[in-house]
Amino acid sequence: MTDATIEPFLRNGWYVAAWSDELDKGMVARTIMNEPLVVYRDQNGKAGAVEDRCCHRGAPLSVGKIVENGLQCGYHGLVFDTNGKCVEIPGQDNIPPAAKIRAYKVVERQRFCWIWMGDPALADEGKIVDYPWHDQPAKWPHRTAVMDIKCNYFMLVDNLMDLTHLGYVHTKTIGGNPKAHVNAQMDVTRTDQGAHYIRWMMDSKPPPTYVKGAGFAANVDRWQEFEYFLPGSIVQWSGALAVGKDAKADRNQDGFHLRVFHGMTPQTEDTCYYFWSTANGYRQNEPEATQQMYDEIYPTFVEDITILEGQQARVAREPDRPLVGIKADVAMTHARRSFRAALEKEQGLSRAAE
Repeated sequence: MTDATIEPFLRNGWYVAAWSDELDKGMVARTIMNEPLVVYRDQNGKAGAVEDRCCHRGAPLSVGKIVENGLQCGYHGLVFDTNGKCVEIPGQDNIPPAAKIRAYKVVERQRFCWIWMGDPALADEGKIVDYPWHDQPAKWPHRTAVMDIKCNYFMLVDNLMDLTHLGYVHTKTIGGNPKAHVNAQMDVTRTDQGAHYIRWMMDSKPPPTYVKGAGFAANVDRWQEFEYFLPGSIVQWSGALAVGKDAKADRNQDGFHLRVFHGMTPQTEDTCYYFWSTANGYRQNEPEATQQMYDEIYPTFVEDITILEGQQARVAREPDRPLVGIKADVAMTHARRSFRAALEKEQGLSRAAE
């Protein structure tokens, strides 16, 4: 048996709050861990996240605007900096010490806007997931998206750490033969920050997306490498080479290559944001190839959402009813154990503080 799929919030960790280019267009209102927030970049270029509530009359700051000194409330004009401090009150020079709002640690890096919802003293920037493919747009042209999903954020982690569903859910795009997925050669390891696996489908028929992308006319040696990083990030490298190219010895040959970032950020206990980026490692000089890749991947994630939202609805009806584990759960199980170890540590620190 396995435990129910709904996991509580792990606060001491880095989550994606927004894509950097979202902040280029202005502020973004997001609810993270039941906290209504405003994520924005001030006029000095510093990104920040503050509660979406003015300390004066409780108005939502997301209906305000960004001005020279910070984020201005759209009700009575109070201005707050990225640290949550009120720096301006129209009509008075004195600013009361209590004129402040909650602010959260934010780091902008590699097109991501990362947020730390827990103890700021524990916010180690060295634990932010490195995603160098965003730094190489010529070699890895990419597209990004964010989706709202009505499911617990860890259901998405489960979905990505067990790919045997591909042959059943994504038959028209990235799936392929279900038996090939179930019988894939699998190597799973637990890591200090989560879990890692690589799976191989040797001498297998390429799925439709791979044929469209790389023009395969015969069977391929195909791999899928995923690494889960606490608390809500997964980095993926999927690819295929023509049979006979000895893919296991050298995957960095011309063929089909896809890098994907998956970011799962809890909105509430049963809703989340899904931030994803797809990077094209084939036909990089053809913008239409990158667009085609995005157009192929997007509907596969919509297919996942249909399953996940249905799963959430069923599990929520009987949250304490156990689920049956199967062999394919091995990577997912390692990810959950890493998560729960971190959660126990966090809860222990909280009890010690109290």
